[in-house]
Amino acid sequence: MLKKVLAILAMMYAAVSFAAVDVNKASAAELDGVKGIGPAASSRILAERKKGEFKDWRDFTSRVKGIKDAKAKKYSAQGLTVNGAAYNGEAPQAEDIKSKIEAKKHKGEKTAMADTPKK
Repeated sequence: MLKKVLAILAMMYAAVSFAAVDVNKASAAELDGVKGIGPAASSRILAERKKGEFKDWRDFTSRVKGIKDAKAKKYSAQGLTVNGAAYNGEAPQAEDIKSKIEAKKHKGEKTAMADTPKK
């Protein structure tokens, strides 16, 4: 009987230790509990979160300095989530890349027009 109780307690402890930590709700201590996130990373995450909650993993990786796809994948495997979602590692959509290229073209046109002297 004692072995069964100890086994159940061990399973409950394991389940709690692998619980998901949502980046939009976690405290500094909870973020530090995720393997790989130290005090410096958690302070950067909290500083960015003060500016507004993270919408998704792409928003998270673009706003927090030092966290890109590889670390996001690692943190997600350790239980970190953004709005309850695990990192899926999708590459940027072709539409997103195309819109960024178009924006750069238009920005270049505006700059070139501003540099021309008026008569």
